[in-house]
Amino acid sequence: MADHMAPDRTGHLEVPGATLYHEVRGEGPLLLLLPGGSADAGIYDRMAARLADRWTVATLDPRGYSRSVMDGGTGEQRVAVQSEDAYRLIELLAPDGGPVSVFGASSGAIVALDLLARHPGRLHRVVAHEPPLVELLPDPERGRRLFASVRDSFRAGGVAAALATMTEGLMASAPSSPPVRETAAKTEPEPEPVEQTVREAEAVQRMHANLPVFLEHVLCSFSGHTLDLEALARGGRKLVVGIGAESGTLLTAVPGPRLADRAGGGLVEFPGGHTGSSEHPEAFAARLRSVLLDRTCPGA
Repeated sequence: MADHMAPDRTGHLEVPGATLYHEVRGEGPLLLLLPGGSADAGIYDRMAARLADRWTVATLDPRGYSRSVMDGGTGEQRVAVQSEDAYRLIELLAPDGGPVSVFGASSGAIVALDLLARHPGRLHRVVAHEPPLVELLPDPERGRRLFASVRDSFRAGGVAAALATMTEGLMASAPSSPPVRETAAKTEPEPEPVEQTVREAEAVQRMHANLPVFLEHVLCSFSGHTLDLEALARGGRKLVVGIGAESGTLLTAVPGPRLADRAGGGLVEFPGGHTGSSEHPEAFAARLRSVLLDRTCPGA
């Protein structure tokens, strides 16, 4: 089955200060998938496999995560640095200057937006799913306090304490959560091949091990990033902003419509919530396919 397809090839790209691990599947125009949070390339295994029939799908571990090793110690991470990492990977994988699309989720969406602002001529389409940018909240200071409190909780009590603080803070920002939707008739899940189960279990372990780096060095600096909205607006139809159908008024979903309005991008609803690409990879991939092929881009 396609969703159990391993990468066609893997590689390591040396960039200033780090060596980036990346995976590639399929053939066709380049589609780069940027993970968010503490995720690495493995978060997109299932979705990438479903898109590899039409695109050369590339995924990577951000610097300091999993298999992308930094030359020195891991310090505060910067959006601009990671967007240049993505640009260098694009130049490696699409040296002919052909059309390139980029999808990013959460903090990966912030990287994708910065990439579009810096290199608009190199990109065909950028889909940014729920970038948690505090500057685009109705009350930016509230967002800054929340993410700072998450980092403080990590420093005082570790990962579990930080995640509890984040969950409590995000839920408090959504007093009217969306109702749980009924699903179609339930069927027994298809048994997973053993090798896929092992691969996914290894990915979960890697991404959990990345949480300290995310909580200490990524969360506040990325959520506090200031976008060049004028540069994004000049990109016109290249930008599509994603919002989860089940996200409701969660703090992470609020910046999306404001970004689409100010940068002139289209706003598209995707299945699931903030992490819909891993919760519903088949449906999410189908929606992303439509967006990339210009079939579902209202306002873009």
